[in-house]
Formats: sequence, C-alpha cells, structure tokens
Amino acid sequence: MNMNEMQTLAGRLVTVFAKKGWTISTAESCTGGLIAACITEVAGASAVLAGGCVSYSEAVKQNVLGVSGEILRVHSAVSAECAVAMAEGARRLYNTDVAVSATGYAGPGGGTEKDPVGTVYLGLATKEKTVWKRIFLPNATRDEVRREAVTTALEMALNE
Repeated sequence: MNMNEMQTLAGRLVTVFAKKGWTISTAESCTGGLIAACITEVAGASAVLAGGCVSYSEAVKQNVLGVSGEILRVHSAVSAECAVAMAEGARRLYNTDVAVSATGYAGPGGGTEKDPVGTVYLGLATKEKTVWKRIFLPNATRDEVRREAVTTALEMALNE
C-alpha cells in the first residue's frame, strides 16, 4: 500500500474514532512510529491519538510497556505474546480505548527459522479483549514490510 492509501485509511480511523469518542495509542518496534505518524498526518488526530511508544529495544519493551522478561526470554521480542503485551502496555500507559502494536523483522537482516525476515506480529488491545495477527511477506523490501504492518494495524483498529 502506498502512502496515500495509508493516509486514507488513517483518515477513516480518525473520523470513526472521533464519532465514537474513542482514543488510540501505539506501541511500535519495526514500524518505528510510522503508525502514529500516519494518524498524525490527519487533521483532527489530536482528538483520538493519545500517544505512541517506539519500543525498538527490549529494555523499552520491558521498562516502559511492561512486557515481561519471561515473554522476551521464552517467546522473543518478535512473537504474538510480545505483540499482545505491547498493545496491553500501551493501552494501560496512555489510558486509551484501543491500542495497536507492531513487532517484527523488516529486514534485510534478522529473523529466525520460525519467524524469518518479513514476519511481523501485530497486537490490538481494548478493554474487552486483546488479539494478535501474524503477517509474513518473505519477498518484500523493508519498506514494504513496514507499510503492510501499518496498514494491517490501522485495519485492525478500524474493525473494532
């Protein structure tokens, strides 16, 4: 998805959340703040976006978002469990109705046998539930992986 399409999606999110009176926050690793950046490109974003955390390091995931050391040791920073904990941590930290998270291997380096380059885990937390989704783009560029992660996170939030 190109930047214009991502902006259109972010615009829909701002409109829908503003009508519902909802707020959103982000916890981002491999996307480096791109989800929050897309939302802030939209006029009126301040009515819905409380804040975002770029948690690129495990220390920030743990110390700011509250991801447990056990999750990081047992499952790794790129896992469904970590994405869930990141989303829940952001929702708690920013006191929002919805939080989205992204953690993954955008490449070109990194990855594991289980989760090779192109793997991203996304989380979504609300007061009622927390869900996650795995995307895998084995032949995508770093930019394509990051953009797809942003798009999927925005779509997950819009589907609430």
